[in-house]
Amino acid sequence: MGYWARRLRSFGFAVQGLRLLLTTQPHARIHVLASVVVVLAGFYFQVTRLEWVALLLAMAMVWVAEALNTGIELAVDLASPEWHALAGKAKDVAAAGVLLASFAAFLIGMLIFLPKLTNTV
Repeated sequence: MGYWARRLRSFGFAVQGLRLLLTTQPHARIHVLASVVVVLAGFYFQVTRLEWVALLLAMAMVWVAEALNTGIELAVDLASPEWHALAGKAKDVAAAGVLLASFAAFLIGMLIFLPKLTNTV
């Protein structure tokens, strides 16, 4: 198998992972809704290019955290099918990463959209 064929195959595995994330993780569906709302609000309020960069980075940060959290949970379940305190702690810490990313994204959104909301009222 050639170099580019391997790269294409790797891309296919990543797409499979994204599909798995979206079909098995309820919070990922919440992130889809939040992302759509943010993008629509960005167009409505005509955010600047720099504001788009901040919003896109914030959304990407949440999506990456959610994907890593899901991967960690799956790996922990494989390594420790029986309940174990450390397995639970690993999952809790991974989930905390998503919470922190989501909170930071929320604050970024508020910094961008609140002034626009107060100027339109």
